[in-house]
Amino acid sequence: METTLLAAQALATALIAAWLTLGVRDNILHPAVNETYTAEVMEMTRMRVDYPDAFAHVAHRAITNRTLQRWAFRAVVTAELLATLVLWAGTLLLALAALGATGQDLARSLALSGAMLFTAVWAGFLIVGNHFCYWFCHEGAQNTHYQMTLWGVGTMILLAL
Repeated sequence: METTLLAAQALATALIAAWLTLGVRDNILHPAVNETYTAEVMEMTRMRVDYPDAFAHVAHRAITNRTLQRWAFRAVVTAELLATLVLWAGTLLLALAALGATGQDLARSLALSGAMLFTAVWAGFLIVGNHFCYWFCHEGAQNTHYQMTLWGVGTMILLAL
């Protein structure tokens, strides 16, 4: 049973690592794709246009400085990259632990740290997005962030077994 649990933990960790790897790849190779929307949320652009009365109450929250927006995006990509590297290291150690080649505690701790970083990235988007009222016009992004946060929490629970 322990070997099967370790294999399941390795697979669960590898799946979120693979998903995040693709996102990091695109954010590094094609930053304008996501950076544009990050800036749009920070500027509260859609809310200003579609809900001007509500925007008037929270307009002071908008960040229109492009330098600050780019630095925020780079910080997110850095956090994603760190989470990806820790997740892949955790996956490798879990696979080795399933084969009896390394300790289970270290493998689970590293994988759990990676899952925690993964979850923190997406929960961070939810928190920061809430500050910028992104539920007004970026519901698809908010839903994705909820789903990724839940996926990360589910993985953390599996790794804690």
